[in-house]
Amino acid sequence: MRILELLAPAKNLECGKAAIDHGADAVYIGPPQFGARAAAGNSIADIAELCRYAHIFDAKVYATVNTLLYDEELPQAGLLMQQLCDVGVDAILIQDMRLLEISHRSPLTVHPSLHASTQADNRTADKVAWLWQQGFRRAVLARELSVDEIRAIHEAVPQMELEVFVHGALCVSYSGRCYASEYCFGRSANRGECAQFCRMQFDLLDADGRELEHQRHLLSLKDLNLSAHLADLIEAGAMSFKIEGRLKDVSYVKNVTAAYSQLLNQYIAAHTGQYQRASKGLVRYAFEPDLSRTFNRGYTTYFVHGRQPQQASFDTPKAIGPFVGTVKELRGRSFNVAGTAAFANGDGLCFFDADRQLKGFRVNKAEGNRLYPLQMPAGLKPGTKLYRSNDQAMESILAKPSAERKIPVTMTLVPCEGDADFLLTIDDGSRRSTIRIVAPHQLAHTPQRGQMVRELQKLGGTPYECTDVILPDDFPYFIPASQLAGARREVVKAQSQPLPAKEERVNSQENKEEDSQLTRGQDWGGRLMTCRYCLRHELGFCVRHGGRRPAWREPLFLRLGDGRRFRLEFNCVSCQMNVYADEE
Repeated sequence: MRILELLAPAKNLECGKAAIDHGADAVYIGPPQFGARAAAGNSIADIAELCRYAHIFDAKVYATVNTLLYDEELPQAGLLMQQLCDVGVDAILIQDMRLLEISHRSPLTVHPSLHASTQADNRTADKVAWLWQQGFRRAVLARELSVDEIRAIHEAVPQMELEVFVHGALCVSYSGRCYASEYCFGRSANRGECAQFCRMQFDLLDADGRELEHQRHLLSLKDLNLSAHLADLIEAGAMSFKIEGRLKDVSYVKNVTAAYSQLLNQYIAAHTGQYQRASKGLVRYAFEPDLSRTFNRGYTTYFVHGRQPQQASFDTPKAIGPFVGTVKELRGRSFNVAGTAAFANGDGLCFFDADRQLKGFRVNKAEGNRLYPLQMPAGLKPGTKLYRSNDQAMESILAKPSAERKIPVTMTLVPCEGDADFLLTIDDGSRRSTIRIVAPHQLAHTPQRGQMVRELQKLGGTPYECTDVILPDDFPYFIPASQLAGARREVVKAQSQPLPAKEERVNSQENKEEDSQLTRGQDWGGRLMTCRYCLRHELGFCVRHGGRRPAWREPLFLRLGDGRRFRLEFNCVSCQMNVYADEE
């Protein structure tokens, strides 16, 4: 039976627990240092608490130590890995291959698994096979891979766990192969300090200096949404399905995790006996998950089934949300909307003005389809299309407890042989705990079964839900209610204790591939980005994929508002676009 894992982001402890509550089988979180999101670091104490909470449900916690390191940082990174191991982290994601040697030299008996971060540029079967030889047990694949490419990697290296992104923000460059932020702003994306170069506005110039596009977000990709393609990814060999978003807030984590958890459950239910979730527990939701009602820049399936059009959002890098209607008429400080959407006080709406600039405003009061903005926005006119960038009704729901996760258990009470004591067992189907109740076999004056069942079912405030109580048919004994309640609490406590960690060591092998190490003043040969995304294709001028032949003369250049230029190279043989610093 194949194991399937839903992996959710945790900006902090609150988000991590929310992800578990809403159906995640695992969460990934950044430690105090060396994570690829420098703004999302967490204390060792918080990670320890997240491990404790997750492990109740057999869910896992993965820590991201996935930046490139300077030589003098290696001892500190090694100490951090040991601390993470000590508090129960299940795996560590790394990019810098020198951490392999540190892991192998560690005196610890128990080692978490090593996962090769997507920043290690994992996009070929040869690379994944090499990672396996070095001791990695999972490869986080590049976001750009198609289902067919994932299948080929799985068939070539079937023993390696494959993790794929299914939702969230996309980098325009292959992860780990973007140096634009460091080149332009001195902030290295491989050090967790990306300055969002790809979300900026550019002019597009041809070789003659002619402006083809003016101040548009030409490299800003829409967000990934593969919710309709989980079956394809599962059947291709992927086992872990990753939601991007370690900078996202808790409402995003709740909604997106719940949506994908339900989809995975539906797939498993339709393929009885073939698959199971990596963790345990049933989730009840107080809301209906809806991916259109949470932060997104518009959605794309990217390359999951080959190159697709409209992968970018040229007009804005911000979330605009779903279309909710058209302005019908303005009246004083209000206007009404033609459409079927319902509005709430506090909604955030936005629109594009005549210059295709995004304008946003807050709804102060909503009376049906008549809206009263906090301040009437300039440029709003009849016929303007409106989008909801902040769904106040959804946010209000998600601000409250919105899911409950419980592990179904059976409680069994039987008498011991002889004249004294009883055994109370709790069993969730994969784990059981038993304690002894020290009490004489005292015969009851009146039937006690109903009262005992009710007492043993009182699991409120615990992660468990009693679905059955088993007592022998001829159970004539009396146990004081207070003693039975104490025994119930004791056996639940025993069931909630973490299992002993399994011993695992991987054999160190000679590293025959160049280390992914960082050198100050690194020379990238002028190439700042390596992209599968192609601007020529996005603009409709890729003849190879049915586009029209361009009239411009190449090379093309991107130009920032401050005048800096970047040369584009279209490698049609590899179906790839490269971005170079223009030093002329």
